[in-house]
Amino acid sequence: MSEQPVLDRDRMRELFDLRNSIVMFTGGNYTDDPYPIWHELRDQAPVHAGTPHELNGIEDDLFFHGLPFPEWPHFTAFSWTACDEAYRNDIVFASSATAVDPEYEGGLRGYESSLLTMGGAEHRRYRSLVQPSFVPAKAQWWITNWMQATVDALIDTILEEGRGELNVDFCAAIPVITITGSFGIPVHQALDVRETVSDPQKMIEFLVPIVEARRDEPADDLISVLVEAEYTDEDGKIHRLSDREIYSFATLLLAAGSGTTWKQMGITLAALLQRPDVLAAVRDDRSLLKPAIEESLRWMPTDPAFARWVAEDIDFHGTHIPRGSILHINLGAANRDPSRWDRPDEYDIYRPLKPSLAFGSGPHVCLGMHVARAEMTTGIGALLDRLPNLRLDPDAEPPSPLGFYERGVMEIPVVFDA
Repeated sequence: MSEQPVLDRDRMRELFDLRNSIVMFTGGNYTDDPYPIWHELRDQAPVHAGTPHELNGIEDDLFFHGLPFPEWPHFTAFSWTACDEAYRNDIVFASSATAVDPEYEGGLRGYESSLLTMGGAEHRRYRSLVQPSFVPAKAQWWITNWMQATVDALIDTILEEGRGELNVDFCAAIPVITITGSFGIPVHQALDVRETVSDPQKMIEFLVPIVEARRDEPADDLISVLVEAEYTDEDGKIHRLSDREIYSFATLLLAAGSGTTWKQMGITLAALLQRPDVLAAVRDDRSLLKPAIEESLRWMPTDPAFARWVAEDIDFHGTHIPRGSILHINLGAANRDPSRWDRPDEYDIYRPLKPSLAFGSGPHVCLGMHVARAEMTTGIGALLDRLPNLRLDPDAEPPSPLGFYERGVMEIPVVFDA
């Protein structure tokens, strides 16, 4: 990376504030622990009528995936078995309201025709175009081209200070620079792009000249992958993606890639720093970093619920759910189901590894999950390598989780031996 990733700290705090005006609509002012109520509800029944926040006693109208949609009946699945089954059955539990009503015009603020909402053969065909860039074997491509230089430069800014804030100044910066860099967007425009996350049309303005340039001369980046991608339609004809299709891919990937991993990295770092013996074990034995990250994903996924639109009447784990309903998959509750994990409320990096639902499951399992893991591994590993005796700042408030549909920590103040 030729351009040093120095980002405006004040602007970063504004864009990645878990209590800003936008995140408040997802329950950003929620400071309680939702898991005790989720345990009680799961013990009562695997599936309940209502949304996750209503069932937790939150009376505000919150916005998130599948919400608010007040005209649709809502149900929530809490058990591992029910949530996993809902993810895998994309015929009954569809990813878009159009599976129930093709004329439905509500939706996801500009992302209606994207991988997030496609289903069946269409989803498989389009996903296959970018899947090769996101497989585990491709992780080093991301690390070499964008992650490592970003991580090192960010650490350089605090290395001589002996202290720093790692949640926004470090965790949030890595994914936004990585994903924008992979689209050929220069670092000085990274936060401009992030600012357009709720307005895909504005985001496209940054992409237009890059797509045009890559059509003339491809480069080693994700836009070039999309420009050169080919697919075969139902009639056997080979096509390349139109500009509109490229923009659909790009806006979704830019929004998702800059919006979740930083919170999960912060949750992981906070969990380790609040357990100095565990942090020391990971520092001494880097093979423990992978299970530390996987346990964080299980123990406290940053987005603990996603929705599916019910396309057929179904009797589902003891509850009748009519066609035209929305089922919320409470993966946070599923990831602490005691039928699958012993002592599920404990953060234990030594527990036997089992897949969790933090990245979803089934056909719509998170496309970028291996990139997210690489970002967390590269970032946390570099902190342990370069910041001796890294520990929480004893004079500052310790990090604590907040938020309902988007969970994270506000700040991670640390000190280390400069």
